[in-house]
Amino acid sequence: MSPRIIVPAVIAVAVGCLAYLYLHPSEGASEVPIKARVELPKPLKMEMSMSEALEKRRSIREYRDEPITLKELSTVLWAAQGITDPRGFRTAPSAGALYPLRVFVVVRKVEGLAPGIYVYDPKTHTLGLVRRGDFTAELQRACLDQEWVGRAAVDLVIVGYERVLRSKYGERSFRYMALEAGHVGQNVYLACTALGLGTVAVGAFYDDRVKEILGITEGDAVPLYVFPIGRK
Repeated sequence: MSPRIIVPAVIAVAVGCLAYLYLHPSEGASEVPIKARVELPKPLKMEMSMSEALEKRRSIREYRDEPITLKELSTVLWAAQGITDPRGFRTAPSAGALYPLRVFVVVRKVEGLAPGIYVYDPKTHTLGLVRRGDFTAELQRACLDQEWVGRAAVDLVIVGYERVLRSKYGERSFRYMALEAGHVGQNVYLACTALGLGTVAVGAFYDDRVKEILGITEGDAVPLYVFPIGRK
């Protein structure tokens, strides 16, 4: 093959790889080992209007001891970080479309899903199994023994990886990462409201203990939010 053909081809591949990394950098942010992968069903269509969801949104700390459905979990995860554009853009805005957040899912009672710790992959809309077993009691203790964390059917843990933003935004990286977590959190609230579920934003916890429970070893990973979710 002529060098005139090879060189442009190599450049095109390189540009394509850089574009992919730009739009999906957080996929490599978490190095937790995945034991199995679970396909999530298509998210439910939420019929509640935006104005009604905003009016009814409340922090709910009391949940019935009942499971939520896999479709409901799928819908909340899609609302949090789902991809809504072929270019990789998501439901929540992100500085530079760099997406430094990962959503971990601590499952206690979800129909069709074994208890365990999972991590959400927006690109494939799947869950990667990290640890088997019910870890909600441990997570509750790590969250200063807030009972609603242990009583929830599932807890979402939003984890940020500042290094994804650092090269572009420097000292403002943590601020942008925290802002993005807020965007994701409001999406979780509104999706739960529309589905008739309850949730509350939890920010009080021991960071290192939460990371240990989730199986995270990276020193720069920062747990930012815990969202218990259950049936009201």
